Amino acid sequence: MIRFLLVCITVIGFLILSIPILIVEWIIGRFNPYKKDISSLHLIQSVFRFILWLTGVEVTIIGEELVPTDEAVLYIGNHRSFFDILLTYTRCPRLTGYIAKAEMEKIPLLSNWMHYLHCLFLDRKDIKKGLKTILSGIELIKSGISVCIFPEGTRSRNGNEIGEFKGGSFKSATKAKCPIVPVAIIDSYKAFDTKSIEPVTVQVHYLEPLYYDDYKMLKTNEIAEIVSKKIKKTIDNYTKC
Repeated sequence: MIRFLLVCITVIGFLILSIPILIVEWIIGRFNPYKKDISSLHLIQSVFRFILWLTGVEVTIIGEELVPTDEAVLYIGNHRSFFDILLTYTRCPRLTGYIAKAEMEKIPLLSNWMHYLHCLFLDRKDIKKGLKTILSGIELIKSGISVCIFPEGTRSRNGNEIGEFKGGSFKSATKAKCPIVPVAIIDSYKAFDTKSIEPVTVQVHYLEPLYYDDYKMLKTNEIAEIVSKKIKKTIDNYTKC
């Protein structure tokens, strides 16, 4: 409970106290958009690292050297917990926007930072808006900004089990012809529930990327199945140890 309260205080406190920083970042962005992007990235990564430190959660990172750092990629991960964003965003080597549910765009200050970090908001109930979000993701990748999406569409409630990966989540990669980096997140669900945070050990596995030549002849649902199986196999191998 104490850790949970500390995290809540930190998040709310940062959002309120960061109002002047948002203004400064906006001004910087008017003259040097890239400088603003990088400073926002480093600031939020630092805040996320501090929050992870508060939680007492130990993070084991495996395979990070496999992630291409010289080009934008599409990260595809399984989704267990809100912690998944903290765990993965702190490891991003370059500008990276996350695909978030549309409801998050309504949260004051948080949505401002998410826009600064090139996050996109997906309305799954509106096909036309959903397509627009996918097209925006393609443009982000083409401009050199990586994109991260959790293709199950929602957080799983069944431990380390993964749900069906939606094929549409991979359209950004097929159109932008970028590498797809599967990310297997293990045991993050143990760290957080609605009222407490437990100092457990979680694992983040970056798997061998799929390059355009590997998947260019496949349909998006076929790519989804391949990536899903890679992530599931990794989770199964490590949870059985």
